[in-house]
Amino acid sequence: MRILSAALALSFALAGLGGAGAATRIKDVSSVEGVRDNQLIGYGLVIGLQGTGDTLRNSPFTEQAMQSMLDRMGISARGVPLRARNVAAVAVTANLPAFAGIGARIDVNVASLGDATSLRGGTLLITPLASMDGKTYAVAQGQLAVTGLTAAGAAESVTEGVPTGARIPNGALVERPAPGRLDTLDSFVLALDNPDFTTASRIADAINARFAEGKRPIAEERDLGTVVVRRPARLNAARFLGMVGELPIEPDTAARVVVDQRSGTVVIGRNVQISTVAVTQGNLTVRVTENPVVSQPAPFSEGETVVLPRTDVSVESSGGHLAVVSGTDLETLVQGLNRMGMRPTDIIAVLQAIKTAGALQADLVIQ
Repeated sequence: MRILSAALALSFALAGLGGAGAATRIKDVSSVEGVRDNQLIGYGLVIGLQGTGDTLRNSPFTEQAMQSMLDRMGISARGVPLRARNVAAVAVTANLPAFAGIGARIDVNVASLGDATSLRGGTLLITPLASMDGKTYAVAQGQLAVTGLTAAGAAESVTEGVPTGARIPNGALVERPAPGRLDTLDSFVLALDNPDFTTASRIADAINARFAEGKRPIAEERDLGTVVVRRPARLNAARFLGMVGELPIEPDTAARVVVDQRSGTVVIGRNVQISTVAVTQGNLTVRVTENPVVSQPAPFSEGETVVLPRTDVSVESSGGHLAVVSGTDLETLVQGLNRMGMRPTDIIAVLQAIKTAGALQADLVIQ
């Protein structure tokens, strides 16, 4: 989001960023504490690769996994050297959604563990996925979808993307539901994505205005990041949380200016204000040009032809006019900076100087 033109500032104003804040649903700025995904991990084998698998000499764990798999299938491979290049050891990860039922399908990510060069065309063998408690919650298997590719010849190779990472959409079946039940909870804690005392108070007020029975409130802000809500007896937990999530509120945000010096991006929050300050900004350009000349000796002389240096130095100064910048909202501030014709790098330098002078009434975050 670059603030370079008055048209962009106008689009901010039309979107409501320059004036009053727009209403937002509670579920878009908060989440229910404890209702979250659960991370799963497993170790598996990918087969069917076209000579791009692990080198078993360099990846002994791949050979051990193959021997263990063959032993479980009743095939004895102990003591037999394996030289297959169509197998790769992989780590399989997935996120188990909250309250996912048995038989539900989830996506899995696959990444190579050994020295395989590509997983394209491979198939993941059945792989148990466990959580930190050691219990298996899902089982993954299926054809890999690889977006990267690699091609190599005798003297050159080409690699696009990451061919050693893959994904299997709906590649795992849930075998065990995540612990916890929603219908047994009588109270919930809403965790704010961007903690703020004002936002927490507004969320509690909106819930009480909609669901409070008589004069007894059911929601109360505990701190700047959480709101405790008691479930009404007449509503089940799922329906109640769905109704709470749809309630509109106007979140409050701290005044903040975020600067990314690498890309020259400047993002200014809606509540940023600048005290009246005079700013001058100009560009000093120094050009150094080398124009060497050749010195030729006279005919039949004993002199030598030499190259003599000749340097031209010019100095140009542009801009440097003094302007008064002050802003009570985003639109006024952006228009004031654009009126001075600044580039992103100039705006970054000016904002840093204004912050040092104490005129920027916001946090300046430099990335």
